[in-house]
Amino acid sequence: MKAAHINPALYKRYAYPVPRYTSYPPAPHFDHHIQSEQWGELLAKNEEQQPQAQWSIYVHLPFCDTLCYFCGCNMIITHRPERVNRYLHYLHREVVLWREQLPDGHLVDQMHWGGGTPTHLSPEQLKNLSDHIHQFFVFSPQAEISCEVDPRGLSFAHLQALREAGFNRISMGVQDIDPRVQQAVNRIQPLSLTEQVIEWVRKLGFHGLNIDLMYGLPFQTAESFFQTVQQIIRLRPERIAVFHYAHLPAIKKHQSLISAADLPNTEEKIRMWLQTIDALTAAGYIFIGLDHFALPNDELSIALHQKQLYRNFQGYSTRAGTHLFGMGITGISQLPDAYAQNEKTEQAYFRSIDAGQIPTARGYVMSADDIKRRDAIMQIMCHRQIDKQAWSTRFALDFDQYFADCQEELKQLANDGLIQVNAQRIEVTDIGVLFLRQIAYVFDGYRQSSLKPVYSASL
Repeated sequence: MKAAHINPALYKRYAYPVPRYTSYPPAPHFDHHIQSEQWGELLAKNEEQQPQAQWSIYVHLPFCDTLCYFCGCNMIITHRPERVNRYLHYLHREVVLWREQLPDGHLVDQMHWGGGTPTHLSPEQLKNLSDHIHQFFVFSPQAEISCEVDPRGLSFAHLQALREAGFNRISMGVQDIDPRVQQAVNRIQPLSLTEQVIEWVRKLGFHGLNIDLMYGLPFQTAESFFQTVQQIIRLRPERIAVFHYAHLPAIKKHQSLISAADLPNTEEKIRMWLQTIDALTAAGYIFIGLDHFALPNDELSIALHQKQLYRNFQGYSTRAGTHLFGMGITGISQLPDAYAQNEKTEQAYFRSIDAGQIPTARGYVMSADDIKRRDAIMQIMCHRQIDKQAWSTRFALDFDQYFADCQEELKQLANDGLIQVNAQRIEVTDIGVLFLRQIAYVFDGYRQSSLKPVYSASL
């Protein structure tokens, strides 16, 4: 069934704000009771339980040259080299602190640098940071090592430095190729510039290319965005992410620079999204879930087919079971039963490192109920089904009894054709794949929480 044939009224009914479930519980439920000392205890406990686990590293490089008005990231606009140098000095020190806390004998199977714009750094700074990390951590020969880049201001030397440092995947934003849209969001990036960077990426032998698009931006129409999608299909990146712009100026003050009057209405955004799904799948891309697409021979597509897909703060991943350690301001770490997030400001981050502590600001230790609910949620998000019998065996509980409070909502989802339910399993239908977040939300134990975090709507 083509996505464009879905009744828009059905889509609008489920277009309410829900978490993206890069974690469960979602990050807004983290508290300030986890500090560096307790995180160290959790690391030690985890080592006893899973001494052979592999690791994933996330490095947050927050600096950008210019402000993109749509941005929802934790970023810092600066043109002061001394500010960047100071941050890198402390980041180098944080790497050492992590290595002192962590045990020997583990391999890093994945590393991602995000921002901000990591390529705000010079090629030499990129190479020095990578060398420093490799000095303290041992990488698997098959490790996926990726970096986000901004084509604006990017040189061949930047990519060359990354490739020489062992990076094998590049991710870059395009958002939209329409000059009027680019002007409205303060991101001027001609198609020819994007094409030049892709040519460099291919020439240097990177194994994978991710391109990010965004719909719901000012002055976009279904027709204009279709042209952007067709151009990106022509460039044939291995992965494409198509994000929905969340206009939240009360939270991201700079988004007030975008006039709400210039944004497409809900009906137009529905048209954009549904025709994008059809265009990408017709071009041979596999719909991984949420907003991610990949070519059939890409690791994500293979993992989806083999039911080995995984989800963490870096989004969909093929490296299930890795323990994630986030470095830099706002970096988030993840163990099997706990999360921790670094300080959000430079000054607090610097103070923690000067005190010889991993700069943990807040986190969360999961309850037994959290673990059971996360299992169900991640099965929906990653495998498009829940094997109720396997869940019941795993936790020595009856699935239907444990989730008795979810039954009415599950019936409604089934009546709307989003899932099929029987005694053995809950399966997401082809239409239901468009509503993974809403289906997973049924199992969220924090729906009735007094804390009312603001999540982005699904369109």
